[in-house]
Amino acid sequence: MTRRTTSSSLLTLVALAAACSHKPAVTAPRPLVATPAMVDSLWNNALVEFNKHKWDKASILFERVALEMPMSDPRSRVKFMYVGEARLAQHSNLQAVREFRKLSDQYPSDSLAPEALLRAGDAYKGLWRRVELDPTYGFTALSTYQELLNRYPTSAAAKTATERVTELNNKFALKKYKDGLYYYKFKAYDSAIYVLRYLIATWPDAAVVPQALQKLVATYRHLGYSDDVRDMCGYYRLHWSKDSQLASTCPLNTTAAAAAAKGGAGR
Repeated sequence: MTRRTTSSSLLTLVALAAACSHKPAVTAPRPLVATPAMVDSLWNNALVEFNKHKWDKASILFERVALEMPMSDPRSRVKFMYVGEARLAQHSNLQAVREFRKLSDQYPSDSLAPEALLRAGDAYKGLWRRVELDPTYGFTALSTYQELLNRYPTSAAAKTATERVTELNNKFALKKYKDGLYYYKFKAYDSAIYVLRYLIATWPDAAVVPQALQKLVATYRHLGYSDDVRDMCGYYRLHWSKDSQLASTCPLNTTAAAAAAKGGAGR
C-alpha cells in the first residue's frame, strides 16, 4: 500500500467518524401561550356547542379554554356553571354538583356563588325522583338550600331556594303520609296515628296536613277516642280554618257530628 493510499484511507475514516459523531443541535420547544384572541375564539366555540346542546363537546372546550386563560379572567369561574349545566342536562347530577360546588367553595365572593349553590341543590333534588324512594338526596338538597340561605340570605337565588325548600317539605310530608296509609292497610292504627302526628308536628304547613288531620279524626272516632277527636278538631280549626273539608270532618252541631262519627267509622 502506498503512502498516498494510506493517507486517503485515513482521511475517509476521519470523515466517517466525524459524520457519525455529529448530533443535530437540540432546541427547547417554544412554549405555546394563547393570545387573548385565541382565548376568545375558544370560548366562543364552546358557547356555540353549548347552545347546540352538544354537551360533551361543549364541556371539553370549556375545560380546554380554562387552561389557556389567566385566573384573573372572570370566565375561568363562569366555566364551572356551563360545565355543571351541561352535566345536569346529561343527567350526570353528581358530576354537576362537583362543578357547581367548585365555584361556590373556591370563589365564595363571586357574584355567581349563590346561583352555583342553588344549582347544586337542584342537582341533588333531581336525584330524588319519586316520593316513595329513599329521600337521602332530598335531605342533601334541603341542607344545600339552607346553606345558601345562611350564606347569601339577600341574594336572588335565596328567594328561589326558599321556594325549593317548601317543595321539598311538601314532598317529605307526602312520603310520611303514604307511610301512614301503609299501616292502615293492616289496621295498625297505633302506628298510623304515630306517623300522622309526627307528620303534622314536623311539617305543619305542608299541603298534605289537612288530609292527615282528616285521617286522624276519622281514626279517633272509629276507636272511640272522643277527647282526641275534640283536640284534633280544635287544631284543625285553628290552623286550617279555610280548608274545604273542615266542616264535614269536624262539624259544630251535634247531629252533623253524630253523622260524621258514623260515616268515619272504619275509614
